[in-house]
Amino acid sequence: MRRARIRPEGRQFYHVMSRTVAGTARFGAAEKERFRRYMRAYETFCGVRVLNYAFMGTHFHLLLEVPEREEVAEEEVVRRMRAIHTDRQVEERLELWALWRREGSSARVDAELAELRARMYDLSQYMKTLKQRFTQWYNVRRERRGTLWEDRFKSVLVEGAGNALLCMSAYIDLNALRAGLCADPRDYRWCGYAEAVAGVRKARAGLDRVYGVSGVAMTWSVLAQEYRMYLFGKGEGEGRERLEFSSERVRRVIEENGRLSLPDLLRCRVRYFSDGLALGSREFVNTVFSQYRENFGPKRREGARQMRYGDWSGLYTARALRLEPVRPPG
Repeated sequence: MRRARIRPEGRQFYHVMSRTVAGTARFGAAEKERFRRYMRAYETFCGVRVLNYAFMGTHFHLLLEVPEREEVAEEEVVRRMRAIHTDRQVEERLELWALWRREGSSARVDAELAELRARMYDLSQYMKTLKQRFTQWYNVRRERRGTLWEDRFKSVLVEGAGNALLCMSAYIDLNALRAGLCADPRDYRWCGYAEAVAGVRKARAGLDRVYGVSGVAMTWSVLAQEYRMYLFGKGEGEGRERLEFSSERVRRVIEENGRLSLPDLLRCRVRYFSDGLALGSREFVNTVFSQYRENFGPKRREGARQMRYGDWSGLYTARALRLEPVRPPG
């Protein structure tokens, strides 16, 4: 039996990722562009915020902020409908609602509005709608049938304070570099960082939000410099970007149960970020553990688990993950 997702009330942040079935469906530029279009459209409709993302050939990563649910007026529902439907489709629906009301069937309108509102401010609804809509488009384009995605999407609850969001954001942006698709993530057009460097407002707003939730306000030029230095680590002495990375050295450190620096860890494949359930400070993870005690074994006394093989800057996860929690790229 599948365990319920960890989804506390109120505003929360999540890293979500999903893979295609057995890695058989591979996405090229057209597929990635279409997925980005749907991602932004349903972001508007559902009221979530995409803080960062990376689209790869067989999977995708999203860093999402899901605000606290609020009452959405009918006018706002209609405005959001225009993000995912054509004007003609929306106008036809409005005409039908007007007809129902003239006939004294306002309850039917209220029921449809309730259904639309239920799809807002909800992580699972956002992911379900996004993946289903893309699957429909992809299957028509490729003349195929059936499911496109492997099982459920994975999700990790990320603490909104401290450096957890920043760490997760950097890990997402470094996906293409990790896969050997580029030497610098700003050159990989299918990640949030590259889009922000290109001047796209929503992408820049997402990174600004990553810093902003921790109370750090800065201009884009300062943020861009700070974030870039975080992506690659600061060079010794003069603050230069440290781009060098040795998979062999990392593999040796892991085999010897040693400790890696955070920049090196972010260049590795880290299961904690996809399978750790929750990521944040010890206090944050323990609070999540207390709220979702039934999701864990009866002998567990606290939720926070140390992350192995490096200096994680005070971050913990809710799962220990003994099988290859960190491994070099490639």
